[in-house]
Amino acid sequence: MENIEVTLRVLKPSEYNSLINIWVKSSLPYKPEGRDSEDNIKRQLQLENNRFYVAEITGELVGAIIASHNGRKGWINRLAVLPQFRGKGIASSLMKKSEDFFLSNNIKIFACLIEDWNDLSTKFFIDKEYLEHKDIIYYTKRINPKI
Repeated sequence: MENIEVTLRVLKPSEYNSLINIWVKSSLPYKPEGRDSEDNIKRQLQLENNRFYVAEITGELVGAIIASHNGRKGWINRLAVLPQFRGKGIASSLMKKSEDFFLSNNIKIFACLIEDWNDLSTKFFIDKEYLEHKDIIYYTKRINPKI
């Protein structure tokens, strides 16, 4: 990682604003009135099947990933690295940390959903040997459009 010391660890509840900063500066949309609200993130941090991992350099959070599982499949969500820290292996380290979490829970299938406009993420996951499934259509039902 190019002579920089990166610490990977679990997000602290008090670091919510730093997490949102990473998402915003990485152009990831988020739902501040719904699933990404501070209360919801703090609740999600308590769940045994969720891990919010962050990458820290000299006290600054520079990357984040959400790893969650349902006991059968592991899901990678919201992988983001601040633009000025990209290309240093941080995303790969966060991904490995997440995959290790899945393996420690005997989860051997890893998945992600990538929006069609996100070419950077598409390339990253292909490079990590994730396979695209054009035969799958994603459906959601939202109780409220803000969540």
